[in-house]
Amino acid sequence: MLDPGTKLGPYEIIAPLGAGGMGEVYRSRDTRLGREVAIKVLPVHLSANAEVRTRFEREARTISGLNHPNICTLFDVGREGETDYLVMELIEGETLAERLRRGPLSTPEVVRLGIQIADALDRAHRAGVIHRDLKPGNVMITRSGAKLMDFGLARATGMAGSPSGSGASMAGLTQSPTVAQALTAEGTLIGTFQYMSPEQLEGREADARSDIWALGCVLYEMTTGRRAFEGRSQASLIAAILEREPATLGEAPSSASAAGGPPQGLDRLVRACLAKDPEERLQTAHDAKLQLQWIAEGAGVSNIAGSTPAPVLAMAPAKRTGSRLAWGIAALALLATVGLFAWLWPLANAPHPAYRFRTEPLAGVVNYNWPRVSPDGRSLVFDAQDSSGTLRAWLRPMDQTLARPILGSEGLRRAYWSPDSREIAFVAGGKIMRLPVTGGTATVVCEAGAGADLSWGSRGFILMDISQTESLRVVPARGGELQPASRIERAAGEVGSAWPYFLPDGEHFLFLGNLNGRTGGNIRLGKLGSLDSKLLGTSDGRAEYAPGGWVIYLRGSTLLAQKLDLGAGKLTGQPLTIAERVSIGGSAGHFSISRTGVLAYSRGGGASDNTLLEADRTGKVIGGPLAAGMVFNPAISPDGRRLLFQKAATNLGEDDEIWVRDLGRGTQTKLTFARNPAKMPVWSPDNRRFACVVYPHDGAASLQVGSADGLGARDSIPVPDGKAPMLTQWTTAGDRLVLIAADFGGLYVSAPDSADQTLRPIAGLPKSLGQGKISPDGRWLAYTSAEGGGAPQVYVQSLSGTPGRWQISTAIGYLPSWTSGGKELVFEGEGAVMAVDIETRDGFHVGTPKRLFLLPLTAFQPDANTWTCTEDGQRFFLLVPPRASNSGEIEVVTDFGALVNRK
Repeated sequence: MLDPGTKLGPYEIIAPLGAGGMGEVYRSRDTRLGREVAIKVLPVHLSANAEVRTRFEREARTISGLNHPNICTLFDVGREGETDYLVMELIEGETLAERLRRGPLSTPEVVRLGIQIADALDRAHRAGVIHRDLKPGNVMITRSGAKLMDFGLARATGMAGSPSGSGASMAGLTQSPTVAQALTAEGTLIGTFQYMSPEQLEGREADARSDIWALGCVLYEMTTGRRAFEGRSQASLIAAILEREPATLGEAPSSASAAGGPPQGLDRLVRACLAKDPEERLQTAHDAKLQLQWIAEGAGVSNIAGSTPAPVLAMAPAKRTGSRLAWGIAALALLATVGLFAWLWPLANAPHPAYRFRTEPLAGVVNYNWPRVSPDGRSLVFDAQDSSGTLRAWLRPMDQTLARPILGSEGLRRAYWSPDSREIAFVAGGKIMRLPVTGGTATVVCEAGAGADLSWGSRGFILMDISQTESLRVVPARGGELQPASRIERAAGEVGSAWPYFLPDGEHFLFLGNLNGRTGGNIRLGKLGSLDSKLLGTSDGRAEYAPGGWVIYLRGSTLLAQKLDLGAGKLTGQPLTIAERVSIGGSAGHFSISRTGVLAYSRGGGASDNTLLEADRTGKVIGGPLAAGMVFNPAISPDGRRLLFQKAATNLGEDDEIWVRDLGRGTQTKLTFARNPAKMPVWSPDNRRFACVVYPHDGAASLQVGSADGLGARDSIPVPDGKAPMLTQWTTAGDRLVLIAADFGGLYVSAPDSADQTLRPIAGLPKSLGQGKISPDGRWLAYTSAEGGGAPQVYVQSLSGTPGRWQISTAIGYLPSWTSGGKELVFEGEGAVMAVDIETRDGFHVGTPKRLFLLPLTAFQPDANTWTCTEDGQRFFLLVPPRASNSGEIEVVTDFGALVNRK
């Protein structure tokens, strides 16, 4: 113990306040400022550990920045000789634990203090600080309201994470640095356990959701006067926390029960906080605060901001001689109130403006894509490449002009927010990953195959679209296996599902039903736990849910909003125009809206233009641009003289067409003219003809064969009705067209010059394969497959002789092509072109894949390739994104509600 008058730096000890496992607490005086403070002297066994002391000082600096009226302020950290100490705000009042000894609190007190505690937690969590020991003993009740103590200091001292539950460390967690305590820690072990979340008891790392659990325990105890979980021993208490549910607030004796019981919403909130699984729990303290405010409004609870009751306009009986004066004063007050109300009424009811601003391009960052607003509306995340060509997610807070890269998101497809706005989820390396927006090491959720697009719902599930010809999948955000979440409605002409988007309830979701060969698709409303869905309408791109019950979607490049009747499962009223010239980019739409009504979108009015260039085997560009616009699926002729490519329409109502470029003459010719999309061109081995897939707007898809000179009519080879084939090759022997038809299983071939052009399957192949190509000698098939839900890999399988199969890629691979007469395979993997030697003279032997060069633009759809190469493997033709993308300027509208209310 320190004697009164002892000096610790500029601080003078006045009197002891208490002591415990975490040290001794003293009332002290700051001799410089002349104010009284609380000083906590740390135990010697902590001060002696240099590593613990350094970490403590570092985290204390973070905590000192928590400037909030409901958080006890940490003023200083000091060391005097061998004594380490904290300097804290000295708070006059009593702890919530002391107040609860007199019984439960009234509903207005519970709600008022609960809002303040939740607001303090939210402030700390946003600063990256977790309390880890929230309980009534660490909440002070003062004249101004609640004050939270000991933010984050349990971990800072290296004691919070003790999984052993030793008496010393756990007892230390119960001692507050600024509250007088009994000098013994007897009984505090149980007190700490009673507010610990299941994951803490199981030895897992605590996060913000652990504080949410503790908040639920505190609210329960404030309302009922009883602890949510009790037991006669540590073992029985832990069992209760891990396995049992507490009685409802209405069933437990409480002061509120006399007045009809606590508000129903309060019980629902407490139960949401006390969900055993952190993923199923209420996710943020901010949401808890909002719900408490709603409960206060619904229950008619007033004065939630302070502890002093608001004055009530009522008059006590007065003597008759003074009544006229009293009534006169009251009348004047009433007139003044009415006048003030009449003056303020137009201002209060004037429509709030929806402000717009545009983000400025960042130096050294190109090809901005996919702006996504965080659910809380405070940040933007988008995908972009830096000057080295590295693609990753970037974070831009709304109140800042600069963005920063999210390290650990390299190689992602697109970024999607977590419900609490603290993490992003994305697909990289064939896996769904989750990563804090502060950066670091991403956590694997599950194997993802070739999928890319996600939605993370408030109930802790992630939806994913696998490909254009498959249904949606769902997986718990904490990890697991992908399971079916939708059904392909083939009767409606749909061939797959895409672009999932959760509604705020985390149960319903929007998605697109892909139509055969069409841009966009049917807007559908699905629900977790059922594969059925309801048709809402159609969109030329994605669809999202906007606050106020709106669905926003695209017509061409115009963003529309239409009301959703969720109960009836239909859109109502007329659509309203929200924005025009929205960048479509990959036939999806670059727009996003938060649950708070902040809308962001990229300008452009169409898909981003790319440039088609020639490069050597090292990726070095040769010559100038060969084509520009939204071009993809390049295919070089066997003789290397002409280049086929698919070009997206530039005008609304037009369709994709096939073009050919003569590399020697520098001329371009359009080969298809029908008002039906033509896709995925391939060359005949004699360089004279081409084949492609045509998707009529009405009717079945077909394979079409025509002259590469654009002369004469095209032959048509039918495809089974309702199927969505992907043409991959015209074999070297010239006798077969190879196509994948994933929705009706496997790889098929057709003889283009035979009288019998029926599609025939190649037997003995996995039905999950894609992108198949037969070797020049016809003996081997290279293909992509994501077997068992893992990352897509390139395989080779024998088509003749001894059966066999070999995995070619090692990490991830797709888009294989045979070169050098079948002695090499090139494929795309990890954002680069890879090459591997193949030897087939004596069996099948494969070498080690080697990276040739990084791709400027990776494949973004199974039927939209971004590169090709000559038959000798020496010349490559690549799509390159623009250095100054037309989607780089992001427009933000701050209030969607005001926008639609003006319409």
